[in-house]
Amino acid sequence: MEKQLITFQDLGQMDYKTAWDYQEQLLQENVRRKTEARNAVAGDDASAVDTKSIDTHHYLLFVEHPPVYTLGKSGDMGNVLLSEENLKARGIDFFKTNRGGDITFHGPQQIVGYPILDLEKFYTDIGKYLRNMEEVIILTLKEYGIEAGRSPGETGVWIDADIKGRERKICAIGVRSSRWITMHGFALNVNTNLDYFNFIIPCGIQGKQVT
Repeated sequence: MEKQLITFQDLGQMDYKTAWDYQEQLLQENVRRKTEARNAVAGDDASAVDTKSIDTHHYLLFVEHPPVYTLGKSGDMGNVLLSEENLKARGIDFFKTNRGGDITFHGPQQIVGYPILDLEKFYTDIGKYLRNMEEVIILTLKEYGIEAGRSPGETGVWIDADIKGRERKICAIGVRSSRWITMHGFALNVNTNLDYFNFIIPCGIQGKQVT
């Protein structure tokens, strides 16, 4: 596989909607490049376009959001334990999003990462992409002396993942892709105020905690 250049951008503190719009902008620009490349090839030969040669760009965005809950496209509103009015009264934003997964929290002292990648230049397998993202988080935590792993059947990264009843999620993951261009990503708790998780059922998973 040819090495790929990924542009890193630290967006600092930014509200969720602004960051979401920026992701969409980068994704749609890459989709436009793919569409134009295919349209430039006449007729049935368009399917033979070498997708790896299309001039799409990869990005990794880091950002810290003010308190906000986001619900995935197939998420259950029943996992939000307060009304939107009560959330606003507490200064917490709420968005229904187009990513996978259920309800999660973003807030201060949490690293949120949004990879905008053209998977056709790597592999066209969303499951593999999710597992690789988990592995990157696991290896990063290990560098800081934190042993983490996966919980069977669940997406994300966990502490004490193999000890039933003690599993605690440290990193939530939810993504979207269009024409194999990704957006959304991961939320890694660093020194996050865990009280915010009391108002939701994190990721829609009953009986498991966060850390």
